[in-house]
Amino acid sequence: MTTKHATLRVGIDVGGTFTDLAAVDTSTGERISLKVTSTPQAPERGVIAAIELLLTHFLVPPRFEHIAHSTTIATNALLGQIHLELPRVVLLTTAGFRDVIEIGRQNRSEVYNLFVTRPKALVARGDRVAVRERIDYRGEVLLPLEESEIDRAIAQVRDRNPESIAIGFLHSYANAVHERKLAAAIATALPNIPVTLSCAIDPEYREYERFSTAVVNAALMPIVRGYIERLAQALKARGIFAPLYVMQSNGGLAAAERIADTPAAIIESGPASGVIAAAELACDASMPRVLSFDMGGTSAKAGTIVDGVAQVAAEFEAAGSTHSGRSIKGSGYPVRFPFVDLAEISAGGGTIAWIDEAGALRVGPLSAGADPGPACYGRSDRATVTDANVVLGRLNQQALAGGTFPIDAKRSHAAIALLAEAIELSTPETAAGIVRIIDAQMAKVLHIVTTERGLDPRDFALVAFGGNGPLHACALAAELGMRRIVIPQSPGVFSALGLLVAPLQAALVKTLLLPAEEIAAAQLDGIFGELENEANSLLHAQGAANGNIAMRRHFDARYRGQSFELEIPAGKGAARAFHDEHRRRYGYAAEEECVELVSARLTATARLETLPQDAGARRNGASAAARSIWLNEEYTPAVVYDRNALSRGASITGPALIEEPDSCTYVAPGWIVRAEGSTLILESA
Repeated sequence: MTTKHATLRVGIDVGGTFTDLAAVDTSTGERISLKVTSTPQAPERGVIAAIELLLTHFLVPPRFEHIAHSTTIATNALLGQIHLELPRVVLLTTAGFRDVIEIGRQNRSEVYNLFVTRPKALVARGDRVAVRERIDYRGEVLLPLEESEIDRAIAQVRDRNPESIAIGFLHSYANAVHERKLAAAIATALPNIPVTLSCAIDPEYREYERFSTAVVNAALMPIVRGYIERLAQALKARGIFAPLYVMQSNGGLAAAERIADTPAAIIESGPASGVIAAAELACDASMPRVLSFDMGGTSAKAGTIVDGVAQVAAEFEAAGSTHSGRSIKGSGYPVRFPFVDLAEISAGGGTIAWIDEAGALRVGPLSAGADPGPACYGRSDRATVTDANVVLGRLNQQALAGGTFPIDAKRSHAAIALLAEAIELSTPETAAGIVRIIDAQMAKVLHIVTTERGLDPRDFALVAFGGNGPLHACALAAELGMRRIVIPQSPGVFSALGLLVAPLQAALVKTLLLPAEEIAAAQLDGIFGELENEANSLLHAQGAANGNIAMRRHFDARYRGQSFELEIPAGKGAARAFHDEHRRRYGYAAEEECVELVSARLTATARLETLPQDAGARRNGASAAARSIWLNEEYTPAVVYDRNALSRGASITGPALIEEPDSCTYVAPGWIVRAEGSTLILESA
């Protein structure tokens, strides 16, 4: 506990099992990290519990510069979590097109299943109000929106008593006059009902995706607004009036007030912050190619970072299904908002092991979560991956979290012994089998973000974090032929640390649909100039400093007639850039074909104040103990090191264990680990 006046910047990452907090004193560089149990049915309680625990470190209340926060509340609401029921939404759309939102693209999530069902529409058919108006693809008004039609539409909306409204008119990306006119009338007639305009949330062509994005945003708005308001009020009640930021799906922060209006931007908020932290680490360590691997209590996620930039995709399906880490098209709700391109699988420390009807050992996808948690937590008898690591000796046998979280190793042995009896193996053999199965599943997500996208994983370093990532990193790296692993300081709260280094970000887009050779440079400068002015206004309103905003211009382009686009940098020679990217991605280029520029995109970022260097000093020398680990079909003594006591430059040869309060690194045989600054570097011997 300290009596000094501290000035804190705080990042809080809400996970399925734990809520992690990372704080830095900007005046001294001192860092604090801690974990509390998540509260899925009321996630703001976990956030406040973390803040209250942080405050116990100070006799004099600290001053907060800002609080950055990542959350899964939007995803959980779309997945139907109890206490997060979606509100009644009304969709106002062009007459003749009210069923677009349900017809969709006719994608079948299960091609060979004759009885497959589509996701339930977020707006019931009776709540879709047809409005007589029409604008064509060039933005020309074919049928004006009359005042009498506006009055009729508002009357129908009032009869339905919705909690949120979405407006999606045909071709509003080309001319938004009718959407904005109707929205202004609704704001006067029904001022307490939030309205989402498709032209504002997703000004791109393809009506289904635009309508879907608007409806998803409208459905989430009351839930996310209420959550942000409760969280802000709870902070103010504790004397904290600092700006509150929320991580967006694209890896950038936005002010909570803006997120209240654009909740579709945070559907993939939770996983993004870890990748941003890994990208920052890659830049600091001058590593051009890095794979981000985050294994927590309920899931494992992998992302790709090239030249310090996390790879981003333009759209995704919210609340959709996955198979071996791959998103299944047609299983969710399309949302066109940039998101950090991740592959994710239900594989974490709490993932449950079980025996199927054929008598085979299976692991996942169900998780024990935070409650009851793994068997070693003392509230369950079901074996999990964490219990397997306890039996194998890779985890501390008395307590986790630096001794503050007692565990019952005997309970882990008993839970896995039940599985072992069913498959006629010993308890440690069964535990080893559980770990091998979960490692094989997680290796698939690393292949998805590398080999399936034309990248060789052997060219990358693996940044492993999360409470369980360092335990499994050696096996995964060996599987992919990777020879270098990086374990950051405090890996268990590394995603929360990413919130402290993430920039403010605005992503804007304008539909073009023009051949590359027909667009003059002056015309493009005018288009991007308008987007840059809008981005400047957005970021300045959220706290960005003058002269601190970086702009990146890029296009979505395709060969005319294609249905999918590739991203290329904006500038002279767009057609040549597209041919080159197409050749790199697919192995050929059709240079005789016309290149069409579909959209102009602008990504604007503004770094908040830079993070000071960690003031913590390592002690000279490393305290060591010994523990038996299961290796080569027998228990073998292995040295256990305290990471916080490792001297700089220390070198350790596996097998070994390196413990710290929020994680444990397993150094497998054939690997050598060095302490370099605040990170551990593992290299294949």
